[in-house]
Amino acid sequence: MFNPKGISLIEEQLAVSGLEMQIVGVFAGISAVASIAGGISASRQASKNNRLAEQNAAAQRAAAKEQADKTNVYNKQVFAADKKNYYGNRAYEWETTLRNYKYNQGIEEYNYQQTAAQYLSSVENTQNQLSYNSMAAMEARESEQASFNDILNEDAFQRESLLVEQLKNEGQTALMQAGRSRAKAMQSAVAQSGRERAVMGASIRSASLQSQRNMRDIALGKFIDDQNVRAAMMMRPDRLPGLPKPIQGPERIFVEPIEATAAFIPAPLQQSTFAPLVQGIGAAGSALTAGYQAGGFRG
Repeated sequence: MFNPKGISLIEEQLAVSGLEMQIVGVFAGISAVASIAGGISASRQASKNNRLAEQNAAAQRAAAKEQADKTNVYNKQVFAADKKNYYGNRAYEWETTLRNYKYNQGIEEYNYQQTAAQYLSSVENTQNQLSYNSMAAMEARESEQASFNDILNEDAFQRESLLVEQLKNEGQTALMQAGRSRAKAMQSAVAQSGRERAVMGASIRSASLQSQRNMRDIALGKFIDDQNVRAAMMMRPDRLPGLPKPIQGPERIFVEPIEATAAFIPAPLQQSTFAPLVQGIGAAGSALTAGYQAGGFRG
């Protein structure tokens, strides 16, 4: 049954419309608050990210500087060790060179003294051999002269025997009767004695010539032997030119290592902390405007 005092349809619609406006306003407010809260949160997160990026960049710069410092320390140590090793080796090599130079000088002097001693020994042996050749030649000449003297003595003995025989024959011939037979016998004895003397004279001349040839052979043999002995004698040694003194080479030129620097670390990109707030406020304003417009349209 219709109640004219009850709520009319228009009043009911207005009531419903007012409720919706309140609900829309509430949601618009909530949305605006959420947008602002989100902007603040985003701003704080951006600020946190910026601090973290700065911390990471600072850590990277510190690590790069530490690495550069370590590299410089290492390079300096290597450079110092290289110089020390170089000068140590240089001094050792120069000392070794001088020691070898003195040693080679000693070897050269020793070899010269040995050769000089051999030369003196060769000279002594040559003199002894020449003396021996002289004595051998003198002995050979004496032997040859003795042989020739024996021939002369034998000739003299034969001539004496021949003379005795001749006198004996002449005496026997003188005892013969005078006449042609006696004269003939004397002539025959004289002729026989002359032949024998001629033969003996020829033998003596031949022996003398042969003795002279033997003497020349002895002299020639001595000359040849002496020449052979002198040819076999060592030549007089000469000292070799002095060894050239060693010269030390130029020193090495050292170039110090370039100093390492820390690697370049670019500044981190910074996130804006103001933009999220602006976006949150803008979103909140948009939400409130949308709620207001929605409420006003329904009114």
